[in-house]
Amino acid sequence: MIVQIYEIQTLAEAEAMIELGVDHLGSVLLSRQRWRDPGLRDVIDAVRAAGRTSSLIPLFKDVATTARAIAYYRPDIIHFCESLPAGDLDNGPVAEALSRQQEIRKQFPGVAIMRSIPIGSQGHGDALPSLPLATRFEPVSDWFLTDTVLIQSKGIGLADQPVNGFVGITGRTCDWAVARDLVRQSAIPVILAGGIGPRNAREGIAQVQPAGVDSCTLTNATDAGGKPIRFKKDPEKVKALVDAAREAAQRAPTIQ
Repeated sequence: MIVQIYEIQTLAEAEAMIELGVDHLGSVLLSRQRWRDPGLRDVIDAVRAAGRTSSLIPLFKDVATTARAIAYYRPDIIHFCESLPAGDLDNGPVAEALSRQQEIRKQFPGVAIMRSIPIGSQGHGDALPSLPLATRFEPVSDWFLTDTVLIQSKGIGLADQPVNGFVGITGRTCDWAVARDLVRQSAIPVILAGGIGPRNAREGIAQVQPAGVDSCTLTNATDAGGKPIRFKKDPEKVKALVDAAREAAQRAPTIQ
C-alpha cells in the first residue's frame, strides 16, 4: 500500500517524510515564472538517494516549460492535475491536456505520468464524467489519482477550486463509489486522494481498494484556529497515516 504525501517543498521535510516511511513524496512548481528552484531539486535528489519515488506537479500548462522542469529536476513522476470540464470530452481542454501528456511522454519516455481524475465530493459523484475521462487518459498515463472537485450550488464551478484551474487540496473526500469503480475499470494503478487523513484512510482503503493513498491537507500542521498551514506537515499525522495504511493493507489486499 503506497503512501504518497504532498506538498514537500524543503529538504528538511523530505528527510522527515522519508524517516516516517512515506513512499512517494510530491512537490509542486507554483508558477511558470518560478519553475527553477535549486532547493526543490535538493528535495528530489534526496528522495532518489533514499530509494523513494518523487512526484512533481507543475501548476501551469506550458509544455516547453514543463519539459525544461523535467530535465532540470529529473522526477520519477510528472503529475498533471488540470481541471477538466464536464462537457466535450473529445475536444477543447480535454484534447489539449491529452496532447500535453502525449508530448511529454514522447520527450521523456523514462518518466512516469500521473493524471488526477476529478471526482465530485461525496454524494455528487454523478456531477462529472470521471470514468469516461479516465478511459481517454489511460493510454498516456501510468498512474491515476482521484481528487475532489467542489460542487457549487449553481454547478461544478471549476474556477472556484482552491487552486484556480487545477483540482486538489480541498480537504474534502471524493465520492468513494466512483473511486472504487475507477479502480475496477483501470488497467493502471489508482491512488486514492481527496480528503484522506489518518482518521479515514483505513475506511477509504477498505471501500475503494486502491494501490495507495495520498494526503496533503489533512496531514498539514494547523494554525491556532485549526486551519491547515500549506507546505508544513505535521509529522504525527503523517506517521498515523502511514501506520493506518499499512494496517489496512494487511486486512484488505488491493485489487490492482
